[in-house]
Amino acid sequence: MTLSTRVYTKLLQVPEGKVTTYGDLAKAVGLENGQRAIGTIMKKNPFPGIVPCHRVVKSDGKIGGFVYGERVKLQMLVKEGIKIKDGKIIDFAKEKFYF
Repeated sequence: MTLSTRVYTKLLQVPEGKVTTYGDLAKAVGLENGQRAIGTIMKKNPFPGIVPCHRVVKSDGKIGGFVYGERVKLQMLVKEGIKIKDGKIIDFAKEKFYF
């Protein structure tokens, strides 16, 4: 199984209404300090409607980038019940999914 496939498969565990970080997702697939690699893999996600890459955010609670733009990512997260103010998730620890 390729690294991308392992990452996308692991990301499918993050339920609607929760988020994970680039770093936590990296660790969950066995990559130490693999945040940038995860970002690159998310950017190349061939199935953004199926593999929920919008649920991957920065470790400080900021939503980060998205292939369709940050505004779309923000709208998707809000639709799932995530509260965001000034581009940052409110009560981030509560909204975070732990593998």
